[in-house]
Amino acid sequence: MPNSNRGSTGFQSNEFDQEYDRPSKSQRKREMTALQVLGAELIAEPRERVKRVPMPEDVRDAILECQGIKDHEGRRRQLQYVGKKMRSLTEEEVDIIRKTIDSWKAPSRAETAAMHALERHRERLLADDGALTELRAQHPELDVQHMRTLIRNARREQAENKPPKAYREIFQILKGFQASAKAAASAAAESEDEESPDEE
Repeated sequence: MPNSNRGSTGFQSNEFDQEYDRPSKSQRKREMTALQVLGAELIAEPRERVKRVPMPEDVRDAILECQGIKDHEGRRRQLQYVGKKMRSLTEEEVDIIRKTIDSWKAPSRAETAAMHALERHRERLLADDGALTELRAQHPELDVQHMRTLIRNARREQAENKPPKAYREIFQILKGFQASAKAAASAAAESEDEESPDEE
């Protein structure tokens, strides 16, 4: 008599599908750590800024409470609690919080880029005499004689390994020009807005 159980393993293969669909233990741990770090980032921010972040009130309260705790052990426990509250958030809520934090970092990235541009400009002034002519064309108010002296002194500072006094002063002058240009551009944009009122 043929065995009706032959070939049957006694379970349906899809019983294990859910098992494989679930994130692994290490994956879950990584996600928990990321949320704990996100909570710590919020704790490090000013209170007024945290209050403006879109998030559930209980999570915000836990973060604000942690900011007020000075005791090391108490703060550590509260930080763990914040991590636990962060894990109660939906993916969408976490996403909004991340985007908000990223938007805070954007201005500092722009400032860093502007600073690097100034540093490159200073190096060009030290390496190429033609760069001073360009600078004078862009900024007629420039005291060329003074700048020429600073460039000469900065080159000497580098050659003789002296404190970079003139080198720093060149940077400050360039920074002043950059700030003036930014203010002028901002004023021009404002007057343009005033001249072109919204159409009815």
